[in-house]
Amino acid sequence: MSEPEPGQVSRETLLESPDVVGDVSRETSDQDRAYDTPIAREAAQAVHVMNVRQEQWPRPAATRVVTVANQKGGVGKTTTTVNIAAAMALHGLRIVVIDLDPQGNASTALGIAHGVGTPSVYDLLLNGRPLHELCSIAEFAPTLQCVPATLDLAGADIELTSQVAREHRLQRAVQDYLRRPEPPDYIFIDCPPSLGLLTLNALVAAREVLIPIQCEYYALEGLAQLLNTVDLVKSHLNPELTVTTVLLTMYDSRTRLADQVASEVRAHFGELVLEPVIPRNVRVSEAPGFGQTVMTYDAGSRGAIGYLQAAREMAERGRTMQAGGSGE
Repeated sequence: MSEPEPGQVSRETLLESPDVVGDVSRETSDQDRAYDTPIAREAAQAVHVMNVRQEQWPRPAATRVVTVANQKGGVGKTTTTVNIAAAMALHGLRIVVIDLDPQGNASTALGIAHGVGTPSVYDLLLNGRPLHELCSIAEFAPTLQCVPATLDLAGADIELTSQVAREHRLQRAVQDYLRRPEPPDYIFIDCPPSLGLLTLNALVAAREVLIPIQCEYYALEGLAQLLNTVDLVKSHLNPELTVTTVLLTMYDSRTRLADQVASEVRAHFGELVLEPVIPRNVRVSEAPGFGQTVMTYDAGSRGAIGYLQAAREMAERGRTMQAGGSGE
């Protein structure tokens, strides 16, 4: 048998090693192709997120009390509240979520019981129960607590009307809670889609306002009313209140409208807008049906990555904030 010429591979070698083709094995090529599938990319991203969870995010100098508000429904208030809270808790921050929406969706997403008769935020507002007695710990994150909302809260707006200091009920409870040893790093207050007494209590109790804005035209309507309400509360009831964060949600990169809305919001609010945007993602909508946030339901999904990045930027901003909650 003649010797193969330089630069060639003998037929015998090819027969013995069928995977050798030039200098790249067929096995290596198959592996490369395997990682080029959507499922493999999602799996790799999920592994990356799990590794990122090992990081310890910076704690703020003082507890940041943040109300998540927008009187328009369906813009992602509750979804934003629970997923940012979950992302922070998974990175070692101590978080309390106060569910002020009678529908109790935040409680559902965090896996917190909120059936009839459950001690809830209603008992805090109407019966004066201390906040720490109403907190329940989320199973997936021991540093995340939630004050649930029950259907009793549906009539709280009417019942509060005749109460003394009705706008300050939640504020007093939060202030008493912050005097306890080891206060949390963040308190997030999830509001109902209205500007009633429940939302007013949330604005009076907070130092900061986070506004989720859906990337659609109708989401911009009524935003002026919310900003006017914030200004009124700041002038008469809570001088520390400031809009510090704006988050773009339900972003659909396929539409020009989403880009236009995002550009207008960034032009108006400037540096208040978080750089990450939350894309439309079915996993975000599916997660509450399993009593989870998208952070635990599908950590590799685009929605989870968006909220992870938004929560991280918010935590980084908290590092440079003054104790009063306003930016330097």
